[in-house]
Amino acid sequence: MKTININRLCFLLVIWICSSLISIAQNQKRLLVEKVHGTTSAKTVPALLDKEGVKWQSISAANWPSYPYKPDVQFRISHTGKSILLQYKVKEDGIRAMTGKDFGSVWRDSCVEFFVAPDGDSCYYNIECNCIGYILIEYGPADKRSRAEQKVANMIKRWSSLGHSVFDTRKEETEWTASLIIPAKALFKHNIKKLDGIKMRGNFYKCGNQLPKPHFLSWNPILTDKVQFHCPEFFGELDFE
Repeated sequence: MKTININRLCFLLVIWICSSLISIAQNQKRLLVEKVHGTTSAKTVPALLDKEGVKWQSISAANWPSYPYKPDVQFRISHTGKSILLQYKVKEDGIRAMTGKDFGSVWRDSCVEFFVAPDGDSCYYNIECNCIGYILIEYGPADKRSRAEQKVANMIKRWSSLGHSVFDTRKEETEWTASLIIPAKALFKHNIKKLDGIKMRGNFYKCGNQLPKPHFLSWNPILTDKVQFHCPEFFGELDFE
């Protein structure tokens, strides 16, 4: 009887694991990161992506019922061979920008984030940027993050339509956009010479822990019970042209 019960338990466990893997695979998105030519300034990224016809993608997965608010958030991504170009476009009911330095608590403000795993494994970079262009960049597995040096953050060019001065919570509908130029060498644990043809995995987020309406949105859905962005198992696929 004991053997039968153990066998049944093992069978049910295998079924559960297979179902979970199928669910993850079904929810995994795939995005072609097109190659573009030009731009030396983060401020000119929007115009270049307009010219090249790079399409907007939606960050709209509200994965946790406790945080149902969904601001209108879109992003688009491309590369030049040497750098990743990112633009975010946000429309939300309230904003906040109290972090005025790199490596501060940017996630408490109106914040957009890009997590990327160049090797497609459990180690990845998190590049987080508040609505006035201050960033946080780290690398490692989810439970052991290694913070970049300031010289790495300085490599990443940023521009925001809201400027770069801090301000307290504003409780009115606001639209803003931010763009970043992330050189391959800013992925400081790798030696990527060219982005052409590379396959990576990643996810894109919008959050604001201390906003009037806290929210935690993702591009690729996250199937966890608790709020958590550090889940490389739920990254989508990024194919660099």
